[in-house]
Amino acid sequence: MAAKLELAQNAAGRMVPTTVNGRQQTPYLGVGQYHPHGQKAAPPVCSSNEYPENGDKRVADLETALRNCGLQDGMVISNHHHLRDGDAVALMALQAAAKIGVKDLLWFPSASFPSQKSAIELMEKGVIHHIEGSMNGPLGDYCTQGKMRGMGILRSHGGRWQAIQDGEVHIDIAVIAAPTADPFGNADGSHGKSACGSLGFALADSTYADHVVVVTDSLIPFPCIPWQIQGNNVDYVVEVPSIGDPSKIVSGTTQITRSPDRLRIAEFVARFLRDAGIMRNGFSFQAGAGGIALAFVDYLRRMMKEDGVRARFVRGGSTKYLVELLQDGLTDYILDGQTFDLDGVKSIANDPRHVATSPFTSYNYHGKGNFASMVDAVVLGATEVDVNFNANVVTHSDGRLLHGIGGWQNCLASGCSILALPSFRDRIPVIVDEVTTLTGPGELVDVVATERGIAINPRRQDLLDAVKGSSLPIRPIQDIKAEVERICGGRPARPKRSDRPVAIVKWVDGTVLDTVWQLN
Repeated sequence: MAAKLELAQNAAGRMVPTTVNGRQQTPYLGVGQYHPHGQKAAPPVCSSNEYPENGDKRVADLETALRNCGLQDGMVISNHHHLRDGDAVALMALQAAAKIGVKDLLWFPSASFPSQKSAIELMEKGVIHHIEGSMNGPLGDYCTQGKMRGMGILRSHGGRWQAIQDGEVHIDIAVIAAPTADPFGNADGSHGKSACGSLGFALADSTYADHVVVVTDSLIPFPCIPWQIQGNNVDYVVEVPSIGDPSKIVSGTTQITRSPDRLRIAEFVARFLRDAGIMRNGFSFQAGAGGIALAFVDYLRRMMKEDGVRARFVRGGSTKYLVELLQDGLTDYILDGQTFDLDGVKSIANDPRHVATSPFTSYNYHGKGNFASMVDAVVLGATEVDVNFNANVVTHSDGRLLHGIGGWQNCLASGCSILALPSFRDRIPVIVDEVTTLTGPGELVDVVATERGIAINPRRQDLLDAVKGSSLPIRPIQDIKAEVERICGGRPARPKRSDRPVAIVKWVDGTVLDTVWQLN
């Protein structure tokens, strides 16, 4: 008989499980209240005697590499997602594991995408026990239906690094898709026929995993320059015809909006940065890859040109709009954690001012500081926000888990965090009394910008004072909510959820912020 699930109320008032997949959990204690201790995790000590003196670590195929790594039942296999919906290597590795005959693997991707929905078949066959990582689309829906045998764990990009570094997740075998590599295992993401830009999400995997396999479709003679993954951390190199389709890096959300309402929101946000005095010489900002955020960058670029303002750096996810800022002399650097389109890929390969970063430098909360808190403003999206400025990015109002966290939580540490979102989607209000799933605490959300007005968190009196006299439509969030409910015919229905948790949302410090519940 299964042990009875114990729940605890955390500092956000959410009921969360105290044990997940057999591991004890710490409920969320509040922003900045959890203080970690202990030593960082480490991979096993190796000897050069065990590796070829000529540096050639190539093996025939992934199945051979996994066998050589000692793949067994219940192990943890990790992948990165820089090729996004075009990645072919993650499924290649999982299918090779299925051929070997292992069961109950923990799949630990930095994110999964709809193109990987056949992982559901591997879960149903018992090859994969559960997923700890962002589950976009069909995999998230599968989890919400309660069909995954273990519980999902949703972490931010920084939270994933923290979990690996702190030993919460021990990776047995990391399988890294590399657009370019040499036989020694040095690897780069910015060159080759499948170039995807930065490989920063795979850096933790390569550093901490027991075994590391690099899979490439562009093998070049040693040395692979530049290298983002160091061959000294790599056990085996596998050459394949294709690691994926880089054109599908531009997938889903990475297209500029054409909606008049969404363009209005983007313009409001750009004007807010200008009117609040955030847009000034030497400032910094980050924008997501959603359509509104991309349009915001375009508006802000024009305002910066008009006012003669230059940024010191911009944080990416890089897109062609950030690249244009760099090329126009409007910023000194792009600090890039993930490359979102092919313009960004070309830029990171050729411009030394376009710098690849990793979640360690950018987002890891259990480090000696990170870039996130040094950014003046960040523009993000959300599926829901409530009247207390709490926000949700993983589920919809119907309770379905369809999105990952990405770097969203980590970005809330910036000087001014702005959620730019339409006031309703499909006639469903986005501003609610209480978010379905808490992904970001309201004390860290400073501004909510909609086509019907801008709401500033009352905690930020400095921002309220800064935009006094502005022509922007500054309104209380409750007023915007009431107007939208009149238009949509009322509040959204609450989801019909069971009392069985299917996934948890971790906060950036590794504590449990909220629970995703199985739907009835």
